Amino acid sequence: MSTLISLDAVIVAVTADTPRVLVIGDPAERPALPSGPLDLGQHLSLERGLRDWVQHQAGLTMGYVEQLYTFGDRFRDPRERAGGPRVISTAYLALVREQSVAPELSAAWADWYRFLPWEDWRHGMPDALQGPIRGALSAWLLHHPDQRERVQQCFGWDGVPFDPERTLERYELLWEAGLVSESPQARADAALGQPMALDHRRILATALGRLRGKIKYRPVVFELLPERFTLGRLQSVVEALTGHGLHKQNFRRLVAQTGLVEATGAIDTATGGRPAELYRFRREVLRERPAPGVALPRGSGLRHA
Repeated sequence: MSTLISLDAVIVAVTADTPRVLVIGDPAERPALPSGPLDLGQHLSLERGLRDWVQHQAGLTMGYVEQLYTFGDRFRDPRERAGGPRVISTAYLALVREQSVAPELSAAWADWYRFLPWEDWRHGMPDALQGPIRGALSAWLLHHPDQRERVQQCFGWDGVPFDPERTLERYELLWEAGLVSESPQARADAALGQPMALDHRRILATALGRLRGKIKYRPVVFELLPERFTLGRLQSVVEALTGHGLHKQNFRRLVAQTGLVEATGAIDTATGGRPAELYRFRREVLRERPAPGVALPRGSGLRHA
């Protein structure tokens, strides 16, 4: 049996207050992540091959890129089911400032919470968690009572705190319960979030969990910001990534304590309100601390309205 190595990219940007992911194909259908096969004769490395495919499919030049995970389950690609090669995907996470995509290309930017709507708590508990998911999982637990603790930990039931980083575990549980249409056990009414091609929604959930954890110990959030930004803009990007609203004063106090930013002396007058001071990432912090991430407030800092 032959094997094909696919290179898949989760390319993330935050525009206004919306976290966005680059997709290939009609965003209203089952779009895919940018991807292409590794050419052993042409690509000098996996990352070089990925960058070539993204440039070809989306006309996009990526900056920050890190390897995410390798996905190699049997029959995850219909080509293998039809007697074709086994497809093993090496996925990467890339952070960019949103760039326009040439209209002749099939790429487009899409809100990533369109695909994972249960992950967005910025305005309180998502509707999907209050109704469809809780009801369907409660029914599923009648036949799988041994999974109750797992459900509690993934979705914050029965007083268990909701952990934003368990994104992959939540998606895989919904997949097992047949509540997402990509599942082979999908119920007739499985309509939680927009589906994606192949297992690309699983890859997206993996990337979201990685990013939510990483912003706490690495300054990756600044890859998504312009060189100069307001503290309000910094907060909105962190909120978009974590899916949680943050208390303004608590957040600013923690940012000041970490020494991640410094004032530029310039003022932004285009905020639509009071003029706001502009800041920049303070790169010296990379030499001063081993884990210079954006510390998130605990307790009252997170608001589940």
